[in-house]
Amino acid sequence: MAPVAMRSAARSLSDAQPVPFWLEDPGKPGALPALTGTEKCDLLVIGGGYSGLWTALLAKEREPDRDVVLIEGREVGWAASGRNGGFCAASLTHGFGNGLARWPDELTTLERLGERNLDAIEAAVARYSLDCDFERTGEIDVATEPHQLEELHEMYEAARRLGLADGLELLDRDAVRAQVDSPTFLGGLHDRRGVAMLHPAKLAWGLKRACLDLGVRIFENTPGLELVSLGAGMGVRTPYGRVVARRVALGTNVFPSLVKRVRHYTVPVYDYVLTTEPLTDAQLASVGWKNRQGLGDSANQFHYFRITADNRILWGGYDAIYPFGGRVSAERDHRPETYLRLAEHFFRCFPQLEGLRFSHAWGGAIDTCSRFSAFFGTAHQGKVAYAAGFTGLGVGATRFGADVMLDLLAGEHTERTELKMVRSKPLPFPPEPIAWAGIGITKWSLARADENGGRRNLWLKAMDRLGLGFDS
Repeated sequence: MAPVAMRSAARSLSDAQPVPFWLEDPGKPGALPALTGTEKCDLLVIGGGYSGLWTALLAKEREPDRDVVLIEGREVGWAASGRNGGFCAASLTHGFGNGLARWPDELTTLERLGERNLDAIEAAVARYSLDCDFERTGEIDVATEPHQLEELHEMYEAARRLGLADGLELLDRDAVRAQVDSPTFLGGLHDRRGVAMLHPAKLAWGLKRACLDLGVRIFENTPGLELVSLGAGMGVRTPYGRVVARRVALGTNVFPSLVKRVRHYTVPVYDYVLTTEPLTDAQLASVGWKNRQGLGDSANQFHYFRITADNRILWGGYDAIYPFGGRVSAERDHRPETYLRLAEHFFRCFPQLEGLRFSHAWGGAIDTCSRFSAFFGTAHQGKVAYAAGFTGLGVGATRFGADVMLDLLAGEHTERTELKMVRSKPLPFPPEPIAWAGIGITKWSLARADENGGRRNLWLKAMDRLGLGFDS
């Protein structure tokens, strides 16, 4: 980075508040009391992010008389569910390309179920009056290098051959810049219906309210500490009490699972985000972002960006930081060197916005697994179900995961539970220091591929053959 550009990027960050923009909303609800003593219920849901909230809500929709308790270690939506970019995608497989590589025989079914899942989220937003700035504006995957443009064309042709190209449109350089104007854009692939934009924290808070209205009992500042079998049910110890439940659903994602054998399947990855101050009408016109789509570039080290309801630009991604030992820690929620890199990249993408300042800068941990998309399972003779490993695309897919967990707990054979994606597991990550070294080599190789026309080295080719990878 040139010294002048670095100074300009640094100045743009001088007033940025080190807190998630979404969680500063004045509509944030107060915390509910912690659990004390012993509670009994039919279903205990552990985790107050999207995974747990959808599970509790859908459980009550399926059986209104079911007694459901949800416990959350801090406050509902405080972790990844309140810190993400607010992209709610139909894809259940972390994108079409990943699904095609891993489950080609059932991709048509997975795409159909994903579209149905996004429709159901949109319907729930209306039914429960979830005030979360939901806008089904779609997303454009943009190419900023020639090889990325070729890859987008290949992706479109693959979708067309499978009959999955409805709503997709290839955009050349002029067409994509007519949508959003950046001198770095060479073309794009526009998915008009498969992605919605929303306010992620408001979605979590709205789901919390909807759960309470249906009779779910929610306890905040109540982490689950230990899971034990108690005859026909399960017991979960908490700091001030315990819960005895017939069935348990685990939605703890990036945090260590209470089913210990699951822990080796995920690692935490720290992702970082900036939001600008609100754009003026003139600044917005200079970018031409009229249709409010989400955008993401097509590099291995990618950026995602979007317009908020009050016309800020959210700009995140690129660095994906794995902490040695896989320990989740609040001290890693901020990384100034990444904020500086993101700011410099932002003004390279949008030089017409030089002088714009950033209002917020934050980070948080994502649960990633080696196949980049969620995996599922049961424990304790089917009395416990879990879903984890959403790898940064969980805003929409967690609702599907909630349905899977409820199917598994009920012992039901459904279209969802028969999927190979649901019946199989990713390869686990190796122990340290092998995991640290392997992830480091993979990240270096991905960066090299971005710089060398997308060409994957021997390490990445070997990882591809093994079905292993690293992403955020």
